[in-house]
Amino acid sequence: MTKKHGRIIAAATDGACSGNPGPGGWGALIRFEDGSVQEFGGFETNTTNNRMELTAALEVLKKLRDFDRDPHLRIRTDSKYLIDGFETWIKGWKKKGWRTASGKQVLNQDLWEALDQYRLANVRLEYVKGHSGDPDNERVDDIAVSFSKKIAIQLQCDHHIQNEK
Repeated sequence: MTKKHGRIIAAATDGACSGNPGPGGWGALIRFEDGSVQEFGGFETNTTNNRMELTAALEVLKKLRDFDRDPHLRIRTDSKYLIDGFETWIKGWKKKGWRTASGKQVLNQDLWEALDQYRLANVRLEYVKGHSGDPDNERVDDIAVSFSKKIAIQLQCDHHIQNEK
């Protein structure tokens, strides 16, 4: 764990898709208590908005594993699908062999399983209304949309956390 930037105090995620399915992008950011920020994102050629929302959250959880973090850390997202699935539905899906209440196969099961694998104690998802002026939500939306449209965007990268342990 790094002490260089202090503990992680905030995180935000978003996904975007041009068409559904279509080219998609995801964006995320992590804030440290010293004020430093790490932004990151990615692109997929043929995907859905929901897959991008899940991917953004998964990438944040992967990065959070090896860092000190606020004991009440919330990952902010505008995706109720992500929140409901992660906080509530996943328990039932697992009990039913990854089937929904109606007996259908759970969509995006690969990502849900990965999210469950990287679940961290005391880290919760928190809903923020999209496009409502929340600075972190607006920023991760910009990142996700830029990646989905293959538009260059400058990411804030005060340090590289992906290689630190």
